[in-house]
Amino acid sequence: MMENVSSHKHFILDGFSELGELRPVLFIPFFIMFIMSLSANSLLLYVVISQRSLHFPMCILMAGMAFVDLSYPLFFVPNMLLSFLFDWRGISLTGCLVQMHFIHFIASFHSTFLVWMALDRYFAICTPLYYHEHMALPKFLKFIIPLLVRNVLLVTLFVSLAGTLSFCAGNVMNHCFCEHMALVELACGSTAINNLVGLLTIFLNPVADFLFITASYVVIFSSVLKSGRSGVKALHTCITHIVVMIVSLTVALVALLSYRIRNGLPAGVRVFCSIMYLLLPSCFNPIIYGIRTTEIRQHILKVLMCCRFVQIVPHS
Repeated sequence: MMENVSSHKHFILDGFSELGELRPVLFIPFFIMFIMSLSANSLLLYVVISQRSLHFPMCILMAGMAFVDLSYPLFFVPNMLLSFLFDWRGISLTGCLVQMHFIHFIASFHSTFLVWMALDRYFAICTPLYYHEHMALPKFLKFIIPLLVRNVLLVTLFVSLAGTLSFCAGNVMNHCFCEHMALVELACGSTAINNLVGLLTIFLNPVADFLFITASYVVIFSSVLKSGRSGVKALHTCITHIVVMIVSLTVALVALLSYRIRNGLPAGVRVFCSIMYLLLPSCFNPIIYGIRTTEIRQHILKVLMCCRFVQIVPHS
């Protein structure tokens, strides 16, 4: 009996198996999104790092967000693409837990960076005379360290708990990467504590962050309305963050609800929503920032024009 309980140390990632022979076709759209994510985030990172005029807090935070958006697709998209092309679906329990930890840990900083950006806008608009004092690294560390510790502890906790489970309910995971609940539902025995910690992580990370961001922007908008036009220019950057926040929250909620609600919802739809929850923001965040942030947009255009000129010169 105990042999069966502890037998599964190797898993099959079986996402989109219902497509049968059409499954390899998924390589094309996901590969395009992956290349788009790598290119756009790399360009945004390069522009911010290379241009000294962009070395101010908000652009540095945007570069941090770009690094996050660039990083976490690297931990699951290449494996997923290879599984579409060559049907490589196997993964060990250790590999699964490592992948799960890196994906969830890096992705947890998506909403965290939005919190830091909201603080930047709050200090810039509501306390402009003390902006540089508040955003100086020694003072801003009191906002960085608690959220960093929170993300490390929460992700390490639920991944460690998943690693202590025994998996006797099969080894076929209906997903394209090691998603926490996709692995937990294969466990035997009670998984109540895993579900509880998973829900607690959702509430204390993205939900708490979005509640804080919403409260911050309510205060910011109230301040701008009271002060007249003085904060309108600074408010323009807030619109960018609100767009990103709404898109991110919508995709996150759809992914969460689609995974929890079983009745009448095809498994492929749940897997698709989970992938989009990770991949969609990493594709469109740098585009949104590049288009709506004037300083970054101007430098991106200069870099693109320069690259175009270099390509044209040898033929002239």
